[in-house]
Parts: sequence; C-alpha cells; structure tokens
Amino acid sequence: MSKTTSTEKQTAQRPRRWSRGIAVDWFFFVFAGAAAIWLAYLSLTETFALGWWGILAGIVFWALLAYLVLPRLHRILTTIYVPDYFIGRTRTSDGLLGDPVNLAFMGTEEQIHRAMRAAGWTKADPVTLRSSWRIVVSTLTRRSYDEAPVSPLFLFGRQQDFAYQQEVDGSPGKRHHVRFWRCPDDWLLPGGRRVDWLAAGTFDTAVGLSLFTLQITHRIDDDIDVERDHIVRTLLEADPSIRVDVIEDFSTGYHARNGGGDTIHTDGDLPIVDVSGGASHASHERHRHYDPTATPVAEPGKRPAFEPAERLLQRPTFDPEMPRPKSIVAGACLVFFRVIAGLVILGEIALNWSELTEPPDAQVTGLPAGVDAVLGSLVFFTVVMVIVALLDAVLGALILHGVNWARVTVMVISTISITSAFIGWWADAQEITISTTFLPLGLDILLLLALSSRSAAAYSRRNEGTSRSRRPRAR
Repeated sequence: MSKTTSTEKQTAQRPRRWSRGIAVDWFFFVFAGAAAIWLAYLSLTETFALGWWGILAGIVFWALLAYLVLPRLHRILTTIYVPDYFIGRTRTSDGLLGDPVNLAFMGTEEQIHRAMRAAGWTKADPVTLRSSWRIVVSTLTRRSYDEAPVSPLFLFGRQQDFAYQQEVDGSPGKRHHVRFWRCPDDWLLPGGRRVDWLAAGTFDTAVGLSLFTLQITHRIDDDIDVERDHIVRTLLEADPSIRVDVIEDFSTGYHARNGGGDTIHTDGDLPIVDVSGGASHASHERHRHYDPTATPVAEPGKRPAFEPAERLLQRPTFDPEMPRPKSIVAGACLVFFRVIAGLVILGEIALNWSELTEPPDAQVTGLPAGVDAVLGSLVFFTVVMVIVALLDAVLGALILHGVNWARVTVMVISTISITSAFIGWWADAQEITISTTFLPLGLDILLLLALSSRSAAAYSRRNEGTSRSRRPRAR
C-alpha cells in the first residue's frame, strides 16, 4: 500500500516539476524578445549619431529587426494563436503558416528519389554556411546552382526530410521546388486515408524581402496549383506506370499568404502519387482509386490526423541522439567570446602592471600616495576577472554539452545584466552608445536569444525525462 502511495505521489509531483521548468523557459523566451526590441531601438538611435557610419548602423538595425526581433515576436504570438494540429499548411521556422501541402506520395524514400531523378529533378543541398554563401553568390552573379538549398519549412514538428528542384534559365533565383516530409507511423489524413509522404511544391519567381520578417527570401508564384500539376506531369512523363489518385476538395479553395507574405491560391485538390510500383505492391488498399463519394473508414488503432505538439511549452522527451542545434553552438561561442574579452583585459593589465601600480602624485592629485591601496585594489580586480573567466569557460563547455542548469545560470546572469542596464537607461538617463556599454549589452541580449530558443531548450532538457525515470522509487 505504501509503495503505491509513494509512486502515486511521485507521479503527481512530476507535472509540477515540469511546469516550473517550462515556466522558466517561457519567461526567458519572452524576456529575450522584449530585450531584442530594445536593442533594435538603441541601434536605430545610433544611426543618427554616427554620421556616415550611420549607414552601417542602419544595416545592423535591419539585421536585428529581420533576423532577431520579428522572428521572436512571431514565435511568441504564433505559439498562442496558430493551431498545433494538421491543417494542410506547413510552418516557417518563425512559427508562421508557410506553403500549403498540395501533394501526397506512396512509396519508400528510395523510390521517390528514383522517380524524381528520372523526371529531371535535382536534390537540393542541405542548408549550411557554405551552401548559403554559394546560393547568394550564384544569385548575384546569375550562375547556375542546380543543388541550391531551400529554406526549412516544418510539418509534424520537423523540417522537410529532403527537397528537389529544377532551375529555370540557369539562375537559382527562379526555380521549381518541392519539399517532402515522411508521415508518422500509422498517421492518417483527415478523412482516414493513409499516405507515406506529404509534399509542398511552389515556384520561386525572384529574390526579395519577406513581408512579415523583412528577411531576404525567395518570392513564389501565387498559383501553386500550376506548380503542383507541373510536378505530377514530369513524373508521369518519365514513368507512365506511376499511379495518381486525386482527393478533390481536400482543403477548401482559398486565397491566403505564405510565411514570406506572398499571395497564394489553390483549388484544394490533393493528388496522391504512387511511385511504389503498382503491380508489385502488396497492399491493395494503396492502389484503389479514391472515390470522393465514399465514406472513408479509418483502420482500427490508427491515430487521428494531428501533429505531435512541438512547441516551446512542450514537455521534452528523451532523445540521446538529438543533434546539437546551432543555437546551442552560438550561445556557447558567445560565452567563450566573453572569456576571450576577459583574457584581453587581463593581458592589458599584465602589460601595464608597472604603470598601474605607480603611486599617484600627491602634489597633483591631492591624495596620499597609497601604494598598498592601489596594489590591493588592482590585485582584487585581477583575481575577480580570472575567476569570472574560468567560470564562463566552464559554463560555456557545459552549455555545449547540453547541461540545462548551466544554460539557465547564464541566462539568469544575462537577464540581471540587461535589467540593470535598462533601469539605468530608463530611470537615470544613462547613455548607451557604441563607445560606452552598447556592445556588452548587445552581447548579453544575443546570448539570451540563443539560449532561450526552442531548440536550445529542447536540447538541454532532452535527457530530463529518462534521468527522473531512473531514480529509485521511494519505498
């Protein structure tokens, strides 16, 4: 009886422990967004005080606004009002509704690769610093880049598994492209139909600025049905044995905008492309032609058409194989940058030690020649700097390895520093300029933005579920 009672108490306590961790992450997530707004405002005011250098400050302001402030604001707001279940739309990394899902596929990944290559499509490179730089250069110089990467869109809480594209006129600025997502096991479309893959195909018309985030992005053609039909047509021309069923009016025909602010419209039909090889496929259910008048019957034990919740507020699950996200790497690098800055200061102190420890001229300053006091203060400051640098180095290494308490500790320190600077700026009219405290403040805010991101929180908390489950139960 006591065992049951103890276990029930532990189970009952877990939600409260999780809710505290979630509340902490949510606080830092929102606080970092507000701090980023303040940083953008400060950078804007600096543009009017730097003369010609204000042009560079203006570029910095745009970069802060487009890549830090607006994305974080969208992430906060869309967490509240965008549905977290399947509605036939992808999501951008900022949480905005992205391109519509307008294709479905049956078959294995290798069969899709084979069919797409035979139809004249080229697999897109993953997004890396190298591929991103290459597509910028290719776009500016109008040089061909057949494998140019496509921006990540999210479905089922994860970005596309792979993407294919076709260049137009040898320039990556114009291209056909389609993203693919593997459907979760036993997942059903609304209405009960099962497919292996979902896809979103659109046509890039030019490079421009996103209406919602001001980021540099590709603009797409508004008639996405033309691109959908182009993809299906190229596949059928390459392999007439491919079967295509169509779920008419799968989604309501609509006019809307995607995550970049581009207008889109569609008739709502969903072609289901079977590349698995009709006669050799074992499942008759996958070959039958879809009858829009028939009442779909879901198979027993199948899940409804809902995505797994992949929000900031989701309880993390144990995932020892989770790759280290860029936000964690960026946060650790910013911490190490503080270590380097501290070492530079210590180096300057060491090089100028004799000058710094010289007694003041009593006749000039009117102060007693307190050599011991000056030396003692300098030694104390140096010791503190060494301790801070060592602590930062340790915390940076722990953050890189996904230790959550180290991440939270650094965020707390940054939050205190940002709050103190804001109070001094707001209440005491302390100036924050490039020549004073703007750069250290910016470093703290960037650090907080990186470590408070959803990916950083998920990576740092990825082992918490299993660590608690392995604790011995009270007897």
